[in-house]
Formats: sequence, C-alpha cells, structure tokens
Amino acid sequence: MPMPVQDRIEFLAAPRVAILAVTRENRGPLAVPVWYDFRDGEVLVWTRSSSRKALLIRKAGRFTLAVQHPEPPYGYVTVEGPVTTWQPDPARADLVRLTTRYLPADAAARFVDNTRTPDAVLLGMRPESWISGSPAS
Repeated sequence: MPMPVQDRIEFLAAPRVAILAVTRENRGPLAVPVWYDFRDGEVLVWTRSSSRKALLIRKAGRFTLAVQHPEPPYGYVTVEGPVTTWQPDPARADLVRLTTRYLPADAAARFVDNTRTPDAVLLGMRPESWISGSPAS
C-alpha cells in the first residue's frame, strides 16, 4: 500500500543506503549503491564527475533513487527526476554533512578528507515522481 506523503518524505530522509539507477544506451540501466542526503526537497549524491554514473547522469539529465527498509516493517520509496544541482568541488562541510548520516562525525570528516578528489561533484535531484510501499496497517 502506498505511503502517505509525509511518511514517504520521512522515509527518504532517514539514513539508508540507496540504489541509484540511470539509463544506458543499448543496455539495462546502471544501478549502484550510494550514500545520499535528502534536504529541502532535494536528493544529494556525492561522486566523481568522471565516474560512470556521473557521465550517464549528465547525458540523461535525470536519475532514479530507490531506498528500502529490509526488515519489518518493510517499506520502500523510489524517486525519479531531473538533475537540479551539478556542483563541482563541493564544500567540505556539505560532504561531511552527507557522510555524517552514515558515520560518526569524526569518522565522517576523516572519510571526506581521505576520499575527496579534485573531480568531486555533488549532484542534486528534486523528485518529480514517487513510488512507495509499506505493509498494510
């Protein structure tokens, strides 16, 4: 059964690993796990501008993000929409904020400092379509 609007927003805002999917020519979509942030109605993903996913997202102009809760109560939210942000060399604070959803603050800062590359990019998407599901109440 579909989630009410506020429930699906709260579900997407929780720190879960997502699967990002983007179309490819003459193949199935590329689907990869990602960390993400969801703030002010925008999904944010940190990657390298030279990564396969970033190159495909730039070409397609949009992507899909699927998030699930694999334990009872099961649920999922899938969002899709156009790229609304393409921010090269994102601020360290923005990357630490995203990473802190998944790691303690000290570890998140170290992770950003150790993995940030010169071609880092922060991608944003404002969902145009939502699909959700949860067990019947």
